[in-house]
Amino acid sequence: MIEFKNVSFCYEKEHPVLKNMSFLIEKGEAVGLIGANGAGKSSMLKVLLGLLPHEGEILVKGIPLCKQNLAQIRRILGFVLQNSDNQMFMPTVYDDMMFGLLNYGMSKVDAERRVDAVLEQLDLTQLKNKYNHKISGGEKRMAAIATVLAMEPEVIIMDEPSVSLDPYNRRAVINVINSLTQTKIIASHDLDMIMETCRRVILISDGQIVASGDTDEILRNKQLLETNRMELPFSLSSSNN
Repeated sequence: MIEFKNVSFCYEKEHPVLKNMSFLIEKGEAVGLIGANGAGKSSMLKVLLGLLPHEGEILVKGIPLCKQNLAQIRRILGFVLQNSDNQMFMPTVYDDMMFGLLNYGMSKVDAERRVDAVLEQLDLTQLKNKYNHKISGGEKRMAAIATVLAMEPEVIIMDEPSVSLDPYNRRAVINVINSLTQTKIIASHDLDMIMETCRRVILISDGQIVASGDTDEILRNKQLLETNRMELPFSLSSSNN
């Protein structure tokens, strides 16, 4: 579904941010992207979305990521931003969900049908006509996910989906993530959430992939995590005390 071949990116030649990244994500996989602050996770996502230039080759469903193919690729990728306020910009949840569908040329009747189906799937029907500035942070995060799902992307990309959520809403987001059948890429410092949602992780440090493999195996490797300025997931560290 997604392939990076020797992908690099730098703001300045003397300071590379991504260094010769190569990996493959298969259709239907749920992959966690982990690493300390400044490791390069956000830059990697921005490169994948065509928001930053890159050297090397990126393929999405076999389609090369380049300016000519960007519109086609962005129909395949759905991105849930870390800050939902930057994603939900229309007055109501309904308006936000309709906006993208209508811009893609869908009729209003079909768009409304899609909106209702997604809200029902996520058990969020009660949010449909709520004003975005009047709902909680957790509700807004769920609404942002619904807005992306309404576009029916084949790949869901999430940047810190559990950040700033209370335990109840964090659990709701985890349940939604696990219910999705699309290919998923989840960048997060919440390693306990990664353990619950992803079967594979890619560990990035200083713009390079230093480990890729089974989630449980990597997240139990205390030496590996600490070498790369991370700690064991809370559930594992507390169980060892």
